[in-house]
Amino acid sequence: MISVMEGYDASTYGERIADVYDDQPEHLALDTERTVEVLADLAGDGPVLELGIGTGRVALPLAERGIDVHGIDASPAMVERLRAKPGGDRIAVTVGDMADVVAPGDGYSFVYVVFNTFFGILTQDDQVRCFQGVASRLRPGGRFLIEAFVPDVTRFDRGQRVEVKDLSLDDVLLHVARHDPVAQRIDTANVSLGTGGIGVMPIVIRYAYPTELDLMARIAGLGREARWGGWDRSTFTAASRSHVTVYRAPV
Repeated sequence: MISVMEGYDASTYGERIADVYDDQPEHLALDTERTVEVLADLAGDGPVLELGIGTGRVALPLAERGIDVHGIDASPAMVERLRAKPGGDRIAVTVGDMADVVAPGDGYSFVYVVFNTFFGILTQDDQVRCFQGVASRLRPGGRFLIEAFVPDVTRFDRGQRVEVKDLSLDDVLLHVARHDPVAQRIDTANVSLGTGGIGVMPIVIRYAYPTELDLMARIAGLGREARWGGWDRSTFTAASRSHVTVYRAPV
């Protein structure tokens, strides 16, 4: 088993990327409007809790709809960026590891975690603990939504992958990754090389298959209500590269 890169913890990704997070091409390409529509439809009368709230890409539009949004994030720098945005100071946020689910409230009608953020919890035990913490925070009949990719280990050659993300006369952006199939963990970094110097943006994840998430939910006392192939609520199939899954607490 390959050890996690030295010095990496729950806050590392956010602390390193906070200043440029909102400007990343993959984030700009997200259909935030449709995401917010689905979340608002499931939110009920609130309050709602976002795990890994980050800079508020989703939480702020939800709050603008009159929904009482709370959040958890491990990165003070990400929360600072959220606070600097219009309305950001009105969202209650706990700075801490989302696996602990130490939230600023209780009795949530809806808890959600989007854009693969759940995989930032790096062990199966902690992922199960997160499910259990969410279940304890939900009111009867409350929902828990996860958006995540479907793991594809064929992307790796001998446990590694190097991809050119961008290339110009003066700059190169590489995406490098190392895969540990035993721990189901991927250590990655975006490495920029150019006239401005060298930059490294690390991220470590522990992926889980959809059926594994279902079992975690069952351990926590939650049942699966829906699984879609995306925010358009399309049918989830063997060809789906990601999923949006909704679990529900007993009434």
